Amino acid sequence: MQTNFSAEQLADPEVARSNKILRACVHCGFCTATCPTYQVLGDELDSPRGRIYLIKDMLEKGRPADERTVRHIDRCLSCLSCMTTCPSGVDYMHLVDHARVHIERTYRRPLPDRAMRWLLARILPYPRRFRFAILGAWIARPFARLLPRTLGAMIRFAPRSLPPPSRMDDPQVFPAEGTRRRRVALLTGCAQRALNTDINAATIRLLTRHGCEVVIARGLGCCGALTHHMGKEEEARAHAAGTIRAFMREISGQGLDAIVINTSGCGTVVKDYGTLFEGHPLEPQARRVAERARDVVELMVELGVETPATPRKLRVAYHAACSLQHGQRVTGAPKALLAAAGYEVVEPRDAHLCCGSAGTYNLLQPEISAKLRERKVATLEVLEPQIVAAGNIGCMMQIGSGTEVPVVHTAELLDWATGGPRPPALAGLAV
Repeated sequence: MQTNFSAEQLADPEVARSNKILRACVHCGFCTATCPTYQVLGDELDSPRGRIYLIKDMLEKGRPADERTVRHIDRCLSCLSCMTTCPSGVDYMHLVDHARVHIERTYRRPLPDRAMRWLLARILPYPRRFRFAILGAWIARPFARLLPRTLGAMIRFAPRSLPPPSRMDDPQVFPAEGTRRRRVALLTGCAQRALNTDINAATIRLLTRHGCEVVIARGLGCCGALTHHMGKEEEARAHAAGTIRAFMREISGQGLDAIVINTSGCGTVVKDYGTLFEGHPLEPQARRVAERARDVVELMVELGVETPATPRKLRVAYHAACSLQHGQRVTGAPKALLAAAGYEVVEPRDAHLCCGSAGTYNLLQPEISAKLRERKVATLEVLEPQIVAAGNIGCMMQIGSGTEVPVVHTAELLDWATGGPRPPALAGLAV
């Protein structure tokens, strides 16, 4: 794609990077075949190619974002399926990130949208606030239909129960069982700590059973992913900086072989900390943290999962979270691990397509999100699984809200197969 940025514009590192990305695009349109929003809406401007044209025009002219551009960029899930499909290697992720930052800096959103985004940024990264917000949602649920569209969607999406806070998420060290093979730190997450405490507990048991000393670092908070995807760059960096410093204390102290992440949306951002902090004083530390980041299944492939004495031949439909399969290019590991643990693993025909969760997307774009959820649930249920497995809390909540099939984290199933307790979500499952 031909671009026409001025020398003055290209002096800005963000613009220079976007210029390079734009020039890689050859207009082939392969991305439209795998873009979930294009398939649902049928509008060229709701495809990666269409959004690239909008972003190019906005950045080249150096103009503030307009309502049309914002509407179509907001509808992007950042599922990154287009990057997997693209034969030219267009780095759409960093291009749309730049567009969102530009929108946040130059566009004044309507008050309801602005208020909703402010609310999400003030609640979701903080587990304690998130818990209180869910309690408020329970009270407001009877009035959800009377509230603004996105606020009503948030209230309806709130879970009907909450687990008590887990002390396993407190700063501490869990010793390895037997010979120590790795010393790792676990990113405990923020929304996940409020919504589902079983995931971290299962991850810790799984890792310690396989020879890992697991550290819960002091001062750990949100990784910055939630605000990053809303274009709130400074807030994202502030959250990420706290996480980097927490992990660096461990790296500089007794050292870390890996930083384990069991929420793939967080993992994609943490692995990209070097770009987020490019040119920032914290960049060297950000890169040290990023190079140690591993999804839990990546580490388990290195360690090798224990073969169960009596495999449970349960039929598990594996849902590949977009942030794991497209953002991190981790595809075969989860399925191979589940199969090695004795499960019968099946995958839907549209495994490359998003379920519609995408961080805060299901709250900000509830109608499109609901259509994507219905499509995903249908392709999972046709497989007649006993369990659905996923590696991301957002996907688990999204899919779980549309099906009666129990949805659990991959780490929970691996933990159960290798000696851990039955996941609470499977309490009613006949084995």
